[in-house]
Amino acid sequence: MKRDFAPEDELLFLALGGSGEIGMNVNLYGCQGRWLMVDLGMTFSGNEYPGVDLVFADLEFIEERAGALEGIVLTHAHEDHIGAVPYFAAELGVPLYATPFTADLVTRKLEEAGIANSVELVVVDDLERFQLGPFGISYVPLAHSIAEGHALLIETPYGRVFHTGDWKLDEEPIIGEPTTEEELCELGDEGILALVCDSTNVFNPAESGSEGAVYRALHEEVAKWTGRRVLVTTFASNVARLHTLGAVADATGRKLCVAGRSLDRIIEVAQDAGYLAEFPETVDFDNAMGLPRGEVLIIATGGQGEPRAALARIAEEQHPIELTSGDVVLFSSRQIPGNELAIGRIQNLLAERGIVMVTDRQSMIHVSGHPGRPELEALYGWLRPQILVPVHGEMRHMAEQARLGKASGIPQVVVQKNGDLVRLAPGKPGKLAEVRSGRLVLDGDIIAPADGDAIVMRRRIAREGVVIVVIGAKGGIFVEGVGLPLDEDYAAFVAEAESDVAQALGKLRGPAARDRDSLVEAARLAARRAAGRWCGKRPQVRVIVPGEAA
Repeated sequence: MKRDFAPEDELLFLALGGSGEIGMNVNLYGCQGRWLMVDLGMTFSGNEYPGVDLVFADLEFIEERAGALEGIVLTHAHEDHIGAVPYFAAELGVPLYATPFTADLVTRKLEEAGIANSVELVVVDDLERFQLGPFGISYVPLAHSIAEGHALLIETPYGRVFHTGDWKLDEEPIIGEPTTEEELCELGDEGILALVCDSTNVFNPAESGSEGAVYRALHEEVAKWTGRRVLVTTFASNVARLHTLGAVADATGRKLCVAGRSLDRIIEVAQDAGYLAEFPETVDFDNAMGLPRGEVLIIATGGQGEPRAALARIAEEQHPIELTSGDVVLFSSRQIPGNELAIGRIQNLLAERGIVMVTDRQSMIHVSGHPGRPELEALYGWLRPQILVPVHGEMRHMAEQARLGKASGIPQVVVQKNGDLVRLAPGKPGKLAEVRSGRLVLDGDIIAPADGDAIVMRRRIAREGVVIVVIGAKGGIFVEGVGLPLDEDYAAFVAEAESDVAQALGKLRGPAARDRDSLVEAARLAARRAAGRWCGKRPQVRVIVPGEAA
């Protein structure tokens, strides 16, 4: 192996995102000196990154080797698989490959970023096989919770890889025609070296369920709430669910109203791609509110508690759509881990106003887009891979899938995480080395390291607060605390902190009394100790000395 980790006569796999976490998928395959990227996703920020909305994988490894990168193949259009494209595709300088629905959404992202003319996007319209260096690529349709979900069959001189992307088995998928069991068995008969497989739902002992079953459950729920306004919140990207809701509106004699820009965009893209051909005409908010309560069905964004989405504004009575006591909200979506508090806040607001809520725990109005254990076991039996590489999961998910695969008879399993460089062939598969991986954040308009000084400091300030100490030109001391839980004790704290700082500076002798660094450190420690005594916090302290700008 060369020191620069250039792939030699071998087949390598490297995840820069999506292994050890759910989201932010970026996968690399290396062979004969060339690299292939599968997906370029992102994730949404949480409390660990205050002030940050988007989080990306650190692509330094492949950026340094961009001259050897053949292209980026996108499996489907979920944000955790395409969301980073407008931020990195132009810099990487290679073509993107996608099927029509995904390509339309990507095109809109590139146009919004003003780089549509700088990035080559190849639309793979008829799922024809195409060659990128030593990699032969074929799209393999699989069911998922978005239109045109695909696995990839990647043919190399060292064997064939089946990269699942996100998938499930569905006998009634509503949208699209997934590859059949017979066709997958044929791929297995022809030989699969490695199965690189979604781990998200490995702890689910049951199959994920069918979109056809969701249609029947939603129809039953909507039909029974006669005389009530019914609002359904679901993932905007789930085109099959939108098709279902259009059909439910028709079947129950309700007009359809759509609330949420992402829903408007997905419906437009889907219809441009030939989907939702029978989707009913929608009514606007004013007309919807003018209809008898039992004659309107509303589809709204915001099922994950997003504060600016339609459902949140409806719950807060800050939206043209109004719900009152007795009306019904159906949560046709799963609760994403980490969103519990946000969803709970919206549900509490609705409950306080007497609005009825139904979730997937009470009725089968949602099914997952990821495979449960029976589906994983079925795919293992059809493809019969020599190697299983679990991806798309936290470590607990991937380790469990490795155990399941081993118990199902797969000869070799490789549990890896972001940054683990794995050799799949020739020879025994396993980890070769660790390379740099990590996270970047979009902070305002700047992409910065997630563990950089700015984010680390912001996190500390959010947790502990900040104290500003100004040493006046004539020796006066001024202290201000921000974010300290002092309230009525604040003035007393300031007076004591100013006194402590003055005493600490007064104890400095000789050169130290004139040395800036000594002044700053003495003032910092004194102010921090005062804050600790008053409120038990260890705030960040900023000391400004004469001649410095605040």
